[in-house]
Amino acid sequence: MNYRKLFNSMHNGFFNEANIKSMPESWVFTELIMDLRQDTPNQPPYPHPENITFGENHSDIEKLKKTVGRVNEDWVPYFERSRTFCAFDMDTIVSFCILGDWGRHDGLHIGGPGCVGTIPEYREKGIGLELVRQATNVLKDEGFDISWIHYTHLGYWYEKLGYRTVLRWNSKGIITA
Repeated sequence: MNYRKLFNSMHNGFFNEANIKSMPESWVFTELIMDLRQDTPNQPPYPHPENITFGENHSDIEKLKKTVGRVNEDWVPYFERSRTFCAFDMDTIVSFCILGDWGRHDGLHIGGPGCVGTIPEYREKGIGLELVRQATNVLKDEGFDISWIHYTHLGYWYEKLGYRTVLRWNSKGIITA
């Protein structure tokens, strides 16, 4: 599979965006995939707390935006118009991601979890990994062919679930395929 071609199809003009071009060349990001036609995400290496539940978010958007803002203010606008999957401690959103749908490219239906975050007091408890595992399974159950993790510097973290690195890039473009 030509992942460079898929990347360019999904993110046409990406390397011409001012915010990408202005990043230091030493910053390297990873693109990862899981082929949902044949793979299922691995169980995380450690369990999450039993009181945490997972599911699509149908609550107050302002509550979600406030939680996202605690992790990354720049992500808040993306959550205003996106389908989201969350981890909850009772009624409190403690972890979140966008369930992205990037459409069909080369005959493949591609989507993936994006803007994954966990509020500080709930980190390092296995919640984020379980969130991504379950979100990936939602995409698989919905018939997506490929789950694609875009624009991350945490490739090793997603690899715990069975995602594999297919591209690395910096502000100058794709550096390894």
